[in-house]
Amino acid sequence: MTSAAALDRIALLSDVHGNLTALDAVLADIDARGIERIFNLGDYVGKGPRGREVVDRCRQRCEVNILGNWDDFLPDPDRTFDNDALTWWLHQLGPGQGEWLRSLPFSHDFTMSGRRIRLFHASEDTVHRRVRFDHDEAEFLGLFTNTAATGDGPVPDVVGYADTHDPYYETDRERRTVFNTGSVGNCMGDPTPVYVILEGVMDSTEDAPFSISFVRVPYDWEAELEVAAAMGMPELEGYVVEVRDGIYRGNLKAGEAPDYHRRPR
Repeated sequence: MTSAAALDRIALLSDVHGNLTALDAVLADIDARGIERIFNLGDYVGKGPRGREVVDRCRQRCEVNILGNWDDFLPDPDRTFDNDALTWWLHQLGPGQGEWLRSLPFSHDFTMSGRRIRLFHASEDTVHRRVRFDHDEAEFLGLFTNTAATGDGPVPDVVGYADTHDPYYETDRERRTVFNTGSVGNCMGDPTPVYVILEGVMDSTEDAPFSISFVRVPYDWEAELEVAAAMGMPELEGYVVEVRDGIYRGNLKAGEAPDYHRRPR
């Protein structure tokens, strides 16, 4: 019988999106809990003003860093679509940061408390396809499959992903478990930064206590918006409503009521 005192803990964070104020608050909370291992599920840049500083901080603090869709798209030298905001965010990156982001691994597999865990950013086959929390059964089962992106190997029992900025937890009768980490820097619905703590026996193939917990960390979002405004960041109105209100900026552009969490019924 494994005692709780012997359990290992890993902090999972994602979708910081240049919000250094939120990231530092979350890292302080992780440190206060004595958690030393941090895995990042991607989207370090874009949307917020300080992508360069976020990349530097995550390279220093995160043991595992995974590719996100913004990390792949924004610094792509062959990207044809552009606008003032994308140009601004790209210019915020430091030397070599774009190459580092695009070289990040697609996924990360490990074992904890007898469960095979796989982490990736958005879906099992690409960082550019989103699986919302109200997905169907085929999308749920697809998350557990091996693809050209994930590579071969034992299929996972537990999948953790990010991208939607919308945390949730789901399991089925086969003990398959899916969870979404939500977002540190740009969470939808409740805009309070959120991260996940996994607790169990690392690298063990034997069943043992295992938990997935979500942590909300309040921070000074007004200070973050002051930084964005002082830096002259484009799309500031959209950033304000996302950081302050948890409303997706795409709804504002389309003149819609917020619908980020669910497909139209």
